[in-house]
Parts: sequence; structure tokens; C-alpha cells
Amino acid sequence: MDTWKQVYDPFGSSVLSTLAAAIPVVTLLALIATGRIKAHIAAVIALVVAILVSVVLFTMPAGLAIRAAAYGVATGMFPIGWIILNVIFLYRLTVEKGWFKVLEQSIGGISPDRRIQLLLIAFAFGAFFEGAGGFGTPVAVTGAILIGLGFSPLAASGLSLIANTAPVAYGALGAPIAGLASVTQLDPFLLGAMVGRQLPFFSLIVPFWLIWAFAGWRGMKEIWPAILVTGVSFAVPQYLISNFINPWIVDIGASLVSMGCLIGFLRIWRPAKVWTSTALRTRDDSVGTLPPATPGGARPMAGTATLGEQGSLIVYLPWVILCVILAFWGTNWFKGIVNPLFTWNYPVPGLHNMVEKVAPVVAAPVREGAVFAFTYMSYTGTGVLFTAILSGLLMGFSPLRLVTAFLETIWVLRFSLVTIAAMLAIGTLTRYSGVDATLGLAFAATGVFYPFFGTLLGWLGVALTGSDTASNVLFGGLQKITSEQLGLSPILMGAANSSGGVMGKMIDAQSIVVASTATGWFGHEGTILRFVFWHSIALACLVGLFVTLQAYVYPFTAMVIHP
Repeated sequence: MDTWKQVYDPFGSSVLSTLAAAIPVVTLLALIATGRIKAHIAAVIALVVAILVSVVLFTMPAGLAIRAAAYGVATGMFPIGWIILNVIFLYRLTVEKGWFKVLEQSIGGISPDRRIQLLLIAFAFGAFFEGAGGFGTPVAVTGAILIGLGFSPLAASGLSLIANTAPVAYGALGAPIAGLASVTQLDPFLLGAMVGRQLPFFSLIVPFWLIWAFAGWRGMKEIWPAILVTGVSFAVPQYLISNFINPWIVDIGASLVSMGCLIGFLRIWRPAKVWTSTALRTRDDSVGTLPPATPGGARPMAGTATLGEQGSLIVYLPWVILCVILAFWGTNWFKGIVNPLFTWNYPVPGLHNMVEKVAPVVAAPVREGAVFAFTYMSYTGTGVLFTAILSGLLMGFSPLRLVTAFLETIWVLRFSLVTIAAMLAIGTLTRYSGVDATLGLAFAATGVFYPFFGTLLGWLGVALTGSDTASNVLFGGLQKITSEQLGLSPILMGAANSSGGVMGKMIDAQSIVVASTATGWFGHEGTILRFVFWHSIALACLVGLFVTLQAYVYPFTAMVIHP
């Protein structure tokens, strides 16, 4: 088979071609937003539409399109689906044994105020899991914890998504920065430093935004000192570590400092009024106050939530083990040991090096590889599984019960796993068909407004792929080429792709499915999307405006790093 060259303007009209390229993602979001079609069905329908658009409109050979979609299914299951499956498996074990109930009481002992709990769990604790594991782990963990604490399903889902923004650019031990550097050939330390001159401002804003979305303006003002401490203690280390140490440990360092500072501050300050409501205050709560359901309906067994005095430290053990293992599992040292021994590299027949990217997306033609690297031992999900097994044994589960509980979790998550696989199939197909590049070129044609729209390109990339790393790999080269043509710093716009992308994380279909799965709120993906969509748009536009100031307006221009 001859190599197929991507076609970016099949209609000879950039407007018509862009509209055609938008059909798959618009179809997916529209079907989910209606709330009348289950997410897994909507994802499968959108996948069929994406295949038809790629083959019929963008002239991609049908065989290539089907293989690209199948490749996407595999990458959807591993590592994304694998992470979600094992996080929920661990969570269900702690619920069944009653340890999670005691954990809820213990966290409530730090502060019974729901707003403080959001700052501690959704923002700071979630940032740690983003830094250590990424790929949906923080939303899965924090969503499950919040729903267990009694937050309404919509609050637990939507607020976990909003909170998981500021740390995303440095997630999974700096994977987005590494991916951006690999496609732009720019220094990852300079890229990481530039992101560290953009995101800290939003690390200050997001905690305020999070509490405002939950409790409204008045509820936010009542605890502004705690919010400020949380944001500053995250933003300052985020800047310092990214600019003076390295981009790999930013989230882990900043999150630990933030958690420590918030807990320490609560020893000398308490809100005058304790907020005990767990429902969203900024909208009609008729859908947000449904009886909380733990993922898969798991419930504590009678009498198991009495582990001695309230707040027993032993209930933290599974989560401490998880933090330690993920911090270790994500290191290059560990991957360097296990990957050579436990990796299966499978070049996809009929797809590997059979698709060629061409100008103007790349300076010179580049063949797209398609190698499914089954690095099963170094997957974050494998680390979570190891944690679940070890914690289960420590909690007193028999090996047989662990096996049956794992199978039960697979059954509970079957539709969510189908949805995630289909979502990644769409994202992978659009990358190989060039559909995503067509959308990117539309943003690149905005001239002097490019710093703003180039930032939104990163937002679009994450919304399409569900990953800041994937968005950086997808559009990093285009950002570099376009910025150099416009006389802008390629480091500025490469970083803007990653910084803008973090705000798309809350609306990508994959993250929404993870949130609905973690909270056990199956079938309500459309409600979650409608809640977070405008938050995502507004925050992405603010990032775009800030990057525009850095591009053109002094003293912001003095912050820009040039290669």
C-alpha cells in the first residue's frame, strides 16, 4: 500500500473544510449534551460519523481509517481505562470494608466546612495525583472521595473537573512538557519555565473560581483567607520549581506545600460560618441533590465502620500507599528498569508509517508512526492495581474475594470503558486523518490575534483528545511554525498551547465519563458537560488574553523566554 498524504482542505475552501472537520466533535458533544442518549451510545455514533467524515470528505482510505480507530480503542483501554478500572476497584474495597466511612469522618475532623474540604481534596490533593499519575487519576480519586463525603453527584463531578486544571500542564511527572519538547525540538526546561510564567496566575484564580462555582460569591468571600493561602502556596512553588529546578516534579512539590500550608493555616483560622450543604448553590439543585451513590453501588458492610476512635490513621493507609507507589511508579528510573523487560511493541499493520503529514502543518513531510507500546508494568493503572491488592490484603480481604471484587468492578464499569475506548478512537482517528490539523490551521490563520486563538488551539486539542500531552504533540509543531512566521517566540506559543489546554481538560468527553463513573452518576454526562462548559470557555479565554499581553504589552513581554 502506498503512503497516504493528509488532505487539509478537501473542498478548496478553508471555511467549508473547517466546518466539515468539526462534524465529529460537534456530534459527540451535542449527543452528550442532550442527556437523552447514553454516553457510550453517543460515543459509538460519533465514532461512526468520524470514520465517514475521514473517508468520504477527507479522502482517507477506509482501511486506514478503521485501523486508526482500532488503534485508538487500544490506547483508550490502556492506559486510560486501566487507570479508572483500578482506582474504582481500590475505592470499592475501602467502601466495602468500612474504611472509607471513617476516612470521611477523619477529613471532616480537619474541617467540617464543605468549602475547605473542596480546597483540600479537589484542588490540593487532586493536584498531587495529577503530578504523580495524570490521565484521569485525580478526577477519579477526588470525585470518589467527594461523593463519599456526601457531596451531591453534580457537585462532586463538576467541581473535581474544575479543580483539575492548573496542575495539568505538569501532570504525570511533566509528560505534557516532554511531549511538547519532542515535537518542537525546543528545550523542555525553557518550555516548562514559560508555562511556569503563565499558569501560577491561574493557580491563584482557580481556587476562588472553584468555591464560587460551589457556594456563590458570598460563600466564597467568607473563606477568602483560606482560598488565598491555598492558591498562593501552590502558585509560588509552581513558579519556583518550574523556573529554577525542573518541570518534572512541579505538581508534586506544589501540591504538598499547598496541603501543608492549608492544614497549618486551619490551626489558627476557622471560618465564622460553617458551610455544611453539599449541593451546588449557583444553580437549580434539583439534579444536584440526588441521593449520593458510590461507584457501582458499593456500600459498607454492617459494623465495619467502627475502627476504634474516629479518625483512625489506619484508614489513610491505602491512600498513603497509593501516593507513595504512584510517585515511585512514574519516575524515569523505574520505567527504565521495567520497560525493557515488560514491554510489547506492536506496529499496527497497514497503519504504521502509512500516513504522512505535509505542509503547512509540518515544515517537511513526516510519516506518522503507529506502534502500540504495551508497557503494562509501568502503566499508572498497574501501580494502582498493585496498591489495591496490597491494601486489600492489609484490610483482610481473601485472595478469592479480591478476584471477585475486581470482576464485579469490570461489570459495573463496562459501559464507561466502552465510552472511553470510543472517545480515544475518535481522537486517534482525527489525528491520522488530518481532521484535527484542519481545525488547527483555522486557528493559525488569525494573524495578529494568534496569541489568543493559538492558546484556544491548545484548549481545543485537549477537548478533542482528553490529554494535554496529546494536544501538545498534536499542535506543538504547528505552534512553532506559525509563531516563527508571525515573529512571536515559539517558546511562548508552545507554552500557551499547554497552558490553554489545561482549561479544556474539564470538558473533554473522556474526563466527563471518568467523573460520572467515579461518582456513580451514570447516564448524567450531559448534565456534567452543561455545568462545566462555560467555566471552561471563560477560563480558556482568560489564559488567551494573558498570553496576548505577554506577546505584545510591556511589562508582560519581559516575562517571555526566547530560544
